[in-house]
Amino acid sequence: MIEPGIYKQVMGSFPSGVTVVTALDENGDIVGITASAFSALSIDPALVLFCPNYASDSYPVLCHSKQFAIHVLSADQQAVAYAFARKGKDKAEGIDWHLSALGNPILSHATAIIECELWREYEGGDHAILVGKVKNLILPEEELTPMIYCHGKLGALPAVA
Repeated sequence: MIEPGIYKQVMGSFPSGVTVVTALDENGDIVGITASAFSALSIDPALVLFCPNYASDSYPVLCHSKQFAIHVLSADQQAVAYAFARKGKDKAEGIDWHLSALGNPILSHATAIIECELWREYEGGDHAILVGKVKNLILPEEELTPMIYCHGKLGALPAVA
């Protein structure tokens, strides 16, 4: 048996980027989750995946909406990461966002944005594995420093030599 605390500690030793995945609920309100479990999957077709917890309030909305936007957060978006990591509604209160041409809620100041339609869903223990087919890619006009998550902390990606 793998002890959950040690498992989290070991997995937390692997630095990862930080994303926020957003969608609209049936009332047109923004919902979303913070996810470090995100990956590119395929170039042809262009596919990405992320893994929401089944217990997340936003998980059923992300599946039902059939489309979502994945935001690769910049280093100065820690408040955004924490806002979408909590439970409940009104996660986007005070956060700047707008609707894209595809109808996805887009957060300002991300290092990159990937707009997707839900392609497949797979079971993954206590998390779902949602695969999105990439429909649009957005890069900011100026390059931003990405955020990373490691050892339970959020921070800026150090300069790479």
